[in-house]
Amino acid sequence: MMSNTQSPRTNASFDINARDIDAIDFAHAVDTTKLPQPIMPPIKQATYKAKTEDFIVNELLDIDFTDEGEHLWLHIQKSGINTAYLAKLLSEWADIPLRDVGYSGLKDRQALTSQWFSLRLPKKQLPSTDFEPTDIQEHETIEILAQRWHNKKLNRGTHRANRFTITLRDIDFASNDKSSIEQHLHYISRHGVPNYFGTQRFGFDGNNIKEALRLFARPIHQKPTTHKKGKHKRVPREQNSMELSAARSLIFNEILAARVRAGNWNTGLAGEVFNLNGSGSIFASDTMDETLQARLASGDIHPTGVMWGIGNDKVTGEAAKLENDVVQQSDLLASLAKGLEQREVKAQRRALRLPITDLNWQGLELQNTEPTLVLSFSLPTGSFATSVLAAIVQDLH
Repeated sequence: MMSNTQSPRTNASFDINARDIDAIDFAHAVDTTKLPQPIMPPIKQATYKAKTEDFIVNELLDIDFTDEGEHLWLHIQKSGINTAYLAKLLSEWADIPLRDVGYSGLKDRQALTSQWFSLRLPKKQLPSTDFEPTDIQEHETIEILAQRWHNKKLNRGTHRANRFTITLRDIDFASNDKSSIEQHLHYISRHGVPNYFGTQRFGFDGNNIKEALRLFARPIHQKPTTHKKGKHKRVPREQNSMELSAARSLIFNEILAARVRAGNWNTGLAGEVFNLNGSGSIFASDTMDETLQARLASGDIHPTGVMWGIGNDKVTGEAAKLENDVVQQSDLLASLAKGLEQREVKAQRRALRLPITDLNWQGLELQNTEPTLVLSFSLPTGSFATSVLAAIVQDLH
């Protein structure tokens, strides 16, 4: 058994070289449709995002505005445009640096979404013209819903959750029993679903994983620099956040998949690290007892999996062994883990179970020639609506 101070690390002696990289089927490696589910989804196949309004995302942000200060907050509804590009358009409109535009999270481009942005406007100098970008396409829309002054910038991760309204079309039901489908929806509403990362995390055909391997194949340049006082400071390592995040997400998904297959993704293991529901707080336990089992069953706590990196020393015992075994049994995962360690990315923990709040549905007219199902639910920040859909639909496209 691993001690409480020992950090799981890869010991693979191999590296995937450039020739190996080109031979990997990355699209297959990141295919989230192949990830296992605890219960067979009751819908054989369905289409989502057939129309922009079929995928609606509203940011849930609780804040008491001061109605003073130099930050203008704008509540914006958009479609056909991503968050980063809209931030760029706002910075150009307000004639301020992009760093002075704040937003809490990234929202889908192929969706109808609403979220807040903040603009730092010294002396509250408003732009002389209305915000009406001229270089957006016909299918792109932007509408300012509200604006407020505040004394702080909107920072990443400020919002607590997102509210989704998703319409499924072209449905092929696995069962003609409406009650069994509703029973399944009630079940996942109470017990949650596996907290997989969505396919968008990995880029088109898994390109973010390919780029992560190419990044890890390059040497690390970290030469010390001398300050005026003669002290040395290391040059910041390469950021490449998209590639690093994709690498960690793929490892996490495979660890979670192994635990779903084993049936312990929501029950806990000896040496587990638990997440307190609705918070970033975690705690470890060497053993499982009735109290922990009761808290797991109630949804008060969730088992966690590693977001790979150095310093993963809280997990021990059976839970640590499972995580290391999953990585060591795959050349791809071991290479990604080794690259993350070499770049000294710090390990984090992520809940294996995704709780669903206020799940409602309309439709389920099984005899309709064009059946639809409209789902509404809320998810905590950092989770993926496609993880919920994957628990309901076997083949989602």
